[in-house]
Parts: sequence; structure tokens; C-alpha cells
Amino acid sequence: MKAVLCKTLGPARDLTLEEVASPVPKKNEILLDVQAAGVNFPDTLIIEGKYQFQPQLPFSPGGEAAGVVAAVGEKAGAFKVGDRVMALTGWGAFAEQVAVPFYNVLPIPESMDFTTAAAFGMTYGTSMHALRQRARLQAGETLLVMGASGGVGLAAVEIGKAMGARVIAAASSAEKLAVAKAAGADELIDYSQASLREELKRLTGGQGVDVIYDPVGGELFEQAVRGLAWNGRLLVVGFASGSIPQLAANLVLLKGAAVVGVFWGAFAQRQPEDNAANFRQLFAWHAEGKLKPLVSQTYPLAEAGAAIEQLGQRRAVGKLVVLAR
Repeated sequence: MKAVLCKTLGPARDLTLEEVASPVPKKNEILLDVQAAGVNFPDTLIIEGKYQFQPQLPFSPGGEAAGVVAAVGEKAGAFKVGDRVMALTGWGAFAEQVAVPFYNVLPIPESMDFTTAAAFGMTYGTSMHALRQRARLQAGETLLVMGASGGVGLAAVEIGKAMGARVIAAASSAEKLAVAKAAGADELIDYSQASLREELKRLTGGQGVDVIYDPVGGELFEQAVRGLAWNGRLLVVGFASGSIPQLAANLVLLKGAAVVGVFWGAFAQRQPEDNAANFRQLFAWHAEGKLKPLVSQTYPLAEAGAAIEQLGQRRAVGKLVVLAR
């Protein structure tokens, strides 16, 4: 099979496409014929040795995939050859085949194609967990989504609306905000043109927002925190800006606020029943037309490195997907 390989830790341009042996599934794994694989921010980190875990070199990046079950281990649950599934792989998805533990695999709804499914799991799984379990977002509350044109940001906008929240989308350009508006955002803040803190005051009548969804970090982090309402919740989702901010503890104290970490991968492993319930709701919303994943660009397998580079430089809108076949 063909696979994109990371042989030495470094930039995406060093990745190579090579012929390698197909993986052999273990007893608790399925072998997936990959049709499409989603590109996510962890892919930009794992190839440079900057992620929470590090596979042994050489490895193929790619944390999520969609395709058809090609083989099933003897203890791999109820999956059978030919099933259409989506999988959380951690790494290995930028290849024609990948072996995945059965508990990281979900059936693809009939209404969803492979490209959409490859763009769905990580972004919507992360945002659903963040807003449901971590923020406990309630209908009528106000949600601020930072980096609202990216994959997880757009998912948060759509899920926030589906949960009945008023959604304020923040991004760095009018073009990006137009995408967030199309996803259902009620209010828009272009923080390249206006003060985030002042705009939050204006849009909330000085009351602040109930929940902040922040996958960006960086220099705007403190401005966002200062825009929290009393009993607000700050969701720490990631650091796409490349900068991990520091938080003055007095800001949390004065607002009676909670700072809550979001690590969906660990949640899915530790609370599989809750994760499955989340996806049942997500699939239902998708079938109702409330969730419409935006895949802005697809790449052939040989150009997976270019896709990772595009995402790492924060030029992507919505999701990028690598087509394996």
C-alpha cells in the first residue's frame, strides 16, 4: 500500500509518499481501507515532535479517517467486512490502509459520504464534548467562538446554535467571518479591525459572555477572558496561534469563572458511552440539516504535506481532507 511517511521530525515538506507493507490488525482492531482522511491541528505538531504523544519513526500522520472495513480482528466487536466507518486513529490515516482499535470506530450514517465523514469526527467530537460536558452550555446563554472559521470553530458555531445559544464568532478577517455567518453565527467580531474586549462589551451590554470556546490561544486570550460574564466558563481547546498564553488568576476570581480543559481524545477513551451518546446527537443534527461540515479543499495522498502546511499556517477555512483513493 501507499503511505505518507514522516521519517525524521521536521516540517511537512519533508514528508514522503512510499510503498510500505499493509498493517496486520490485532485481535481488537479492524483494518480500514481508507477513502478519505481529515487534516487536523495535531498533525502539524506530531510531525515535529511537539504533540502530547509521539509515535516511533517512521510513521504516517493523520488522526482520523473514513473508509470501508477490510478485515476484522477476532475481538473487534460487531464490525464486519464491508462496513462504512469513521475512525479516530491518532496517526496513520494518511495511507491507503490503517489498523484501528474497534472502540475508536463508528459506523457512518447513510446520509454521509466518506469525505464528510473524514471531516466530522475530530472537530465535531471535540466541540460537542467541549460545549456539552465541559461548559454545560444552556439554551439562551451567549457563546464566544474564537478562530470561528476553522474546523473546530465552525463546528462549535453550529453546535452552539443547535443547543440554543446566542453565538458570537470572532476571526481575523471579513472573509473568515462570512463563513462563520453562513454557519449560523448571530454576531461577528473582526479582531484585526476592532478591539475584541470592546466589541464584547458592546454586543453583551457590558454583561460579558457565558462561555468562551478558544482553540487559538495567543495574544487575544486575555482580552477574551476579560469579556467573561459572572459564572462564565473558559474552554481551553488548543493553541493554533502557536503561543500558549498565561492567565492571571485574579481575573478568574473576580468573575467567579471556571477554566476548563478540553481533551476530546482522552474523553473518548475514558467515557466511551458518553462519547457515543454525543455522536448519536451529532448524527441526528446532521440528518436534520443543522450541521453542515465545510470541506474547503481536498488533496491527493501525495500532497498530504501541503495540506498540513496549509493548516499549520492558519490559511485553511473549514476542513481540509486528504483523499487516499
